[in-house]
Amino acid sequence: DSLLQEMALNNHGVGAEGLLAAQSVLGGDPEMLGNDGRVEELWAMKAMEHAEVYFNLLCSVEPARLKLSGSQELDDRIYKDFKESFPNLNFGKLTEDDLKNEKAKVEWREFSNRYKDVEDFSLGSLMRMDSTKDYSEENTMLAIKIQFFAIEIARNRDGLNDSLRANFKPTKRAPKPKGKPGMTKGGVNMTEIEHELQQVLGGSHPLLS
Repeated sequence: DSLLQEMALNNHGVGAEGLLAAQSVLGGDPEMLGNDGRVEELWAMKAMEHAEVYFNLLCSVEPARLKLSGSQELDDRIYKDFKESFPNLNFGKLTEDDLKNEKAKVEWREFSNRYKDVEDFSLGSLMRMDSTKDYSEENTMLAIKIQFFAIEIARNRDGLNDSLRANFKPTKRAPKPKGKPGMTKGGVNMTEIEHELQQVLGGSHPLLS
């Protein structure tokens, strides 16, 4: 497995700022990641972009309106399964131990394997530990996509993300330097993320019900 995949599986705490710093290191020594160095660098950029877009959504609209998987039916299935599988988890304020101790690893692996039909279910994602706070070095951990879906769907539906609109405002991204080609991953242009952010600010994002 690559370094970032290993980090995601073990949920090492890392903030967006830390990932930015790591990005330059990984880019300077691609052998650390074998043949996947460039892909992992682009993944890191994509993960940060996704985190920014998602947090802007939370600051813009009622979180309970969001359909994170893109399907109300799938969101319902994940939410029900998550609440039944982890009845004692304090998902509003997570610790790394909640996801990476030996017992938790087994439980999360069983949970995750039920969602292999979800596209990129095991892809790394950035997740906030304390639902009342923004992404930061101290408040961010790596999780896999289905963990992110499960925890954030529950936070949205149970009102744990509601205070964000009062305490934070959506921010526009700084324009990219002119003449610099858009980064791509899997054939998807990174400027599509910027378009998502415009949709967020304009209230027309497809994740809104």
